[in-house]
Amino acid sequence: MTSSYPIGIAGQPWTTEHKTQWHKAQILHRSYQQQVVEPLLALSEQFCIEQYGELSYQQNYPLYVAFSKNWHSDKPAILVTGGVHGYETSGIHGALAFLQHHASRYEDNFNIVVFPCLSPWGYETINRWNPAALDPNRSFYPQSPAPEAAQFLQTLANKQWQFVMHIDLHETTDTDNSEFRPALAARDGKENHNWNIPDGFYLVGHSEKPQPQFQHAIIAAVAKVTHIAPADENHCLIGVPLEQFGVINYDAGKLGLCMGATNAPYVTTTEVYPDSATATPENCIAGQVAAICGGLDYLLTLQQ
Repeated sequence: MTSSYPIGIAGQPWTTEHKTQWHKAQILHRSYQQQVVEPLLALSEQFCIEQYGELSYQQNYPLYVAFSKNWHSDKPAILVTGGVHGYETSGIHGALAFLQHHASRYEDNFNIVVFPCLSPWGYETINRWNPAALDPNRSFYPQSPAPEAAQFLQTLANKQWQFVMHIDLHETTDTDNSEFRPALAARDGKENHNWNIPDGFYLVGHSEKPQPQFQHAIIAAVAKVTHIAPADENHCLIGVPLEQFGVINYDAGKLGLCMGATNAPYVTTTEVYPDSATATPENCIAGQVAAICGGLDYLLTLQQ
């Protein structure tokens, strides 16, 4: 399936002028300060909340990380990231809901680190890209051109945290086909080929460390609160062969994905489907929280 895009010249990559045209067409739809920062700062009695950076676009966006106050070097650390793609709403609010309602019961066993929203401009404009038309989730590598990724990576290097688990919270939406894949093809001067949007939740594991039992445990936990995406007629999800029910694998390091940014042995990327006929914002958030808790519950079984 192909489609045209209103910016650029078919078959030619975007120039700087085209990227500027795209940037100027973006509109603010919601408030990062009110909907993300204020709820996060309200948790300052339970967690250390630190500003680790700032993005300077049309306005300044402070970037925050929350982590355990009672940090013990003898406990394993776990990492949760949300909002790498700012438009993927349940990832951001799932990270916040985990901190608000669930993290405390795991702190006896784990040090917890949560970056709830790496791309606040994307959150406010409901965008996959940053203002330079860069996808942060293809930019987690040294000397990253995306400040969303670069400041996150620098913070991990400064803190010298070592993680046993990293869960990166995402969504696959109908707008992937209606907006974001056509825009990507136009930006790169290529023909657009849409993919089948999976109807339900699925995971993307790391092909270099797939951890199938870990992935299975998360799928089982999420299945209690929302449905898992079935494979398409080619036994694939988004064009990738199924590794097991509800799970595909990507080479995260090669692709510059956030889940490949640490040496954690247990990593995954969640994919919630908010456009399902049965989905609600609350249900999508519950799926993200169940994924985090399912991963942690699996790790607890390994400590026994």
